[in-house]
Amino acid sequence: MNRNDLRRLYTVPVVAAGLFAATAASATDCRSNGPNGTFEAWLARFKAEAVSQGVSRNAIAAASPYLVYDQRIINIDRGQRIFAQSFLEFSGKMLPAYRLQQGAAEIKKYAPIFERAEKQYGVPAPVIVGFWGLESDFGSNMGKDHSIKSLTSLAYDCRRADMFRGHLFDALRLIEHGDLAPADMLGSWAGELGQTQMMPSEYIKWAVDYDGDGKRNLLRSVPDVIGSTANYLVSLGWKRGEPWLEEVRVPASLPWDQADLTIQHPRSQWAKWGVTRADGRGLENDPLKASLLLPMGRFGPAFLAFDNFQAYLKWNSSLVYSTTAAYYATRLAGAPAMQRGSGTPPPFSVEQTRELQQYLIRAGHDVGGADGKLGTSTRQAVRAMQIKFGLPADSYPTVELLTRLRAGR
Repeated sequence: MNRNDLRRLYTVPVVAAGLFAATAASATDCRSNGPNGTFEAWLARFKAEAVSQGVSRNAIAAASPYLVYDQRIINIDRGQRIFAQSFLEFSGKMLPAYRLQQGAAEIKKYAPIFERAEKQYGVPAPVIVGFWGLESDFGSNMGKDHSIKSLTSLAYDCRRADMFRGHLFDALRLIEHGDLAPADMLGSWAGELGQTQMMPSEYIKWAVDYDGDGKRNLLRSVPDVIGSTANYLVSLGWKRGEPWLEEVRVPASLPWDQADLTIQHPRSQWAKWGVTRADGRGLENDPLKASLLLPMGRFGPAFLAFDNFQAYLKWNSSLVYSTTAAYYATRLAGAPAMQRGSGTPPPFSVEQTRELQQYLIRAGHDVGGADGKLGTSTRQAVRAMQIKFGLPADSYPTVELLTRLRAGR
């Protein structure tokens, strides 16, 4: 699975049975009446193609008990709601005190390995540990679904068949290479594996044998997890020695239309506009470029997001998740708890977000559908409409903006 598309945490909310039933009906029509035909016919074609790509019949036979279809996986896929939460809601739930405490303890426990990884890859320990803690609670909760079964179900489904077929081929290659045994390949419902939840194609490309035992085991070997996560982040564009996120304080007079992840200015320019560190001290007067990130709008917390923040967005395109992971890493690196902002962010429900997205779509903006999630594309469209209506363009929706859109003015 492409992390820019579906990357999810191991915790998935329960969806009502009625929605599951409706989903199941539409999914069945999508598959059996579509190009894939029956599951049995599709699976026979898949196995033949795997052999033609060089996967051995022994590897396919070993995986065969798990090359089955599971409707429950499709239901979960089509019923996700977790990233419709706001940043403050999500980060509050995902960063309890024990995750900060255990994260610090893991950094101390494996200090030599983290030092080796930072020297080799340039990725600091807090960044690696932030993903490790959020993705699997440091290996204690990697998921209970069989990866091959999940990938088979999603590859047979119609929505992203080619993407999941690629991951399923690579899952077979992990068996072929001897990295993992089929029965051990338990992970998230979407097929992710290991303590930092890599999809099989990511595992194949970026996992490294960091403990020297001849295998790349991201389920059981902490050194392999640390080295592989660092290596993967470098593939996402991580820049050695550069920051990723810094909490700041912003003045009421800020040109709000500059607060967008697609816009960068040197820290010296943000300082000229009155942006300071969170404790009120001045920013570094240097040319290092950063974007101003306002995850809850101009009344909520504020951050400077540097180039390395893009690696977070490539890991997971959800802005809520990416900001939470990056903030978690700053805490592990010694930053104090964030300020909640200069006021009260205006409440805006999932239902209001869906209605807003429908108006934005009608206005010609590509927001990826009316899913109730305030992602980067929706925020960019909100900013464009705020500019059009002469509202403070902080990229965060308000009832006033929705009212203007309803009225068409």
